[in-house]
Amino acid sequence: MMRERVGLYPGTFDPVTNGHLDVISRAARLLDRLTIGVAMNIGKGPLFPLDERVELVLAEAEAIATRTGCRIEVVPFEGLLIGFARQVGAQIIIRGLRAVSDFDYEFQMTGMNRRLDPEIETVFLMASETNQFISSRFVKEIARLGGDITSFVPRLTLERTLLRVREATPA
Repeated sequence: MMRERVGLYPGTFDPVTNGHLDVISRAARLLDRLTIGVAMNIGKGPLFPLDERVELVLAEAEAIATRTGCRIEVVPFEGLLIGFARQVGAQIIIRGLRAVSDFDYEFQMTGMNRRLDPEIETVFLMASETNQFISSRFVKEIARLGGDITSFVPRLTLERTLLRVREATPA
């Protein structure tokens, strides 16, 4: 009997972008179960509180789960990634790569994680060409400066991001 293929896709998802959803969709086609770990990561000064990031990722990932048949769960976490991967039973950590600049950091992280638990593999999925340039940081910056982020994020996330930016902008 084949063992269930369980993956973990960690990130801050502040906000969830079309690039994230591209990676989630592609990972879901490879796995039986995918846990999306939404990192607390207070140090990055998130636009959205943790519970709202979890809510948005879950709302956006439901259609992917339905389409692919992969069981997707969205869970907040803090602490060591390898510990969380063990907790959710993941054998695979999914990481998205956009550009060569991502590779150096991811290469180092993979080496450290492998040393901490050699049984958990890291799999890199390249972002599709239409999403390679999208980052949550740029989405937030463009939104704060009044630019159009419609093509970078899904509809619900777009509405919530614009609302958060308006709330944060002094009158």
